[in-house]
Amino acid sequence: MNVLRSALFALVLVVVTPPFALFAFLTFPFKPHTRYRLITTWTDITLWFVRHLLGIRYQVLGRENLPDRASVILSKHQSAWETMALQHIFPPVAFVLKRELLKVPFFGWGLAQMPIISIDRSAGKGALAQVEEQGRALLEHGFWVVVFPEGTRVAPGAKRRYKVGGAFLATRTDVPVVPVAHNAGEFWRRNALVKRPGEVTVSIGPPIDTAGLTPEQVNERAQAWIEAEMHRLFPHHYQ
Repeated sequence: MNVLRSALFALVLVVVTPPFALFAFLTFPFKPHTRYRLITTWTDITLWFVRHLLGIRYQVLGRENLPDRASVILSKHQSAWETMALQHIFPPVAFVLKRELLKVPFFGWGLAQMPIISIDRSAGKGALAQVEEQGRALLEHGFWVVVFPEGTRVAPGAKRRYKVGGAFLATRTDVPVVPVAHNAGEFWRRNALVKRPGEVTVSIGPPIDTAGLTPEQVNERAQAWIEAEMHRLFPHHYQ
């Protein structure tokens, strides 16, 4: 049954994504927040099928921790699921992503019309300057910036080195960091064709005040909370 559901979901994406990519391209004359509302209709449709076809639901813990202003979100990254769901859970968001994604047919073309921070990962320290410049403008326009500090999708129970880019942006712009833990990878694994039904738990941690802290200190605090929360909520992955 999971194979059939996953195959039907893949078919839905094939049918829905190309016309939405064209639609997204045509929104370029509008202001960023208007483009965001129009283009994320694709996310609304896709998440409906994720819930009702794939059977993947979610619950959110810690909504009361959300600051009252645009902030930097440092989140676990386990699958494509959170790239869609975080758009529903948080106020308007902008993702930090590698520039190559904008070249993906249809998907990348539509993505280019979204508020994003696209970076050249080969630029080394220059990538931090790209994050600061683009991120500052988005934060000033009320977009929350989502950074996956591990840099790639990581399997449940695993951990990679947390990169400092998101914390660097937060300290340079004097905004809080909001840490996020979740277990989406249990049901939607990296590059897995077959998805499993279940309930994803998304936990939003207390905001980290970046005043007077270095990027490294902010990064360490966010990592400590996220990894501790992962162990607390999903201990079966760490036995």
